[in-house]
Amino acid sequence: MEKGTKSNITGNQLEVAVKTVLTGKGFQLVNYRLWEKQKEKFGEELLLENVPFTTIYGHRGNTEFLLLSKKYQLQMRIECKWQQVAGSVDEKLPYLYLNAIEAMPETSILILIDGAGWKAGALNWLKGAVSQRKYTTEKNGNKEIRVFSLVEFFTWANQTFTR
Repeated sequence: MEKGTKSNITGNQLEVAVKTVLTGKGFQLVNYRLWEKQKEKFGEELLLENVPFTTIYGHRGNTEFLLLSKKYQLQMRIECKWQQVAGSVDEKLPYLYLNAIEAMPETSILILIDGAGWKAGALNWLKGAVSQRKYTTEKNGNKEIRVFSLVEFFTWANQTFTR
């Protein structure tokens, strides 16, 4: 199996974990484009998938999920990144972070990142950039960005969606 193919499979498994956890908490899984055309057909506790945004480069990008909840007053974009073996994907983390602070329209963003292949410095850089609010301005400084491992995501979901 090709290295990229294996990464896509394991990345998809990370997305399946998010779907399993959040649908188990009562969120309805809906494709964003379907929801966008017929919002009135769906409820208020939704996990939308394949959610578009315009990237910092000005082209169309997609994020895995947008969690919408009236009950929990959430509108949270969820980006999933998996790196099982060493590679160059960690070079994309600054691009992801800059998109989160400059291009993604939501103020709440969860970056779910896991796998043993990340360079230690890459994850430390991402977590440091988030905690120090690097490159934020007055215009985008109100973003709440969280970086979770899969275990931290499970814990957060179990603690947050208890009502």
